[in-house]
Amino acid sequence: MNVKRVSTAFLRIVIFLAGIAILALCLFLVPPMANFASRLYPTFSLMKYLIFIVMYGAAVAFYFALYQAFNLLRYIDKNTAFSELSERALKNIKYCAIIISGLYVLGMPMFHFIAKNVDPPIGIMGLIIIFTSSIIAAFAAVLQQLLQEVMNKKSENDLTV
Repeated sequence: MNVKRVSTAFLRIVIFLAGIAILALCLFLVPPMANFASRLYPTFSLMKYLIFIVMYGAAVAFYFALYQAFNLLRYIDKNTAFSELSERALKNIKYCAIIISGLYVLGMPMFHFIAKNVDPPIGIMGLIIIFTSSIIAAFAAVLQQLLQEVMNKKSENDLTV
């Protein structure tokens, strides 16, 4: 096994473990959090469903981004990393990160209301998610642009030969 395959295998394992961690959070943290919020604000009956929309919507975007990352690693293994498929995967990862940031930005007022009555800083966790996904979106955009430049130079070189 060469170094590239070992590296991509390691990244696949890390992606798989991240997916398991988010699944565990979705199964064991989100429902109690939504129930707590609905008990905390019984006059605002939609609070529970808004939490489900924000959290599970972000989870769906996260899992789609993980799928795109798996595809990107597969392209690297097949030596087709410099292709339009890789560029499309990076674009999808960027959009997923933007969606996650947007959902949490829209959900921050709700988390602020919950955080007023809870000791752990839930609002800070929301900000960490927003900034992390924003950084991932920016990084994916930069990689997408670099990949496009490499593909343009490669096609120019192919035309001159």
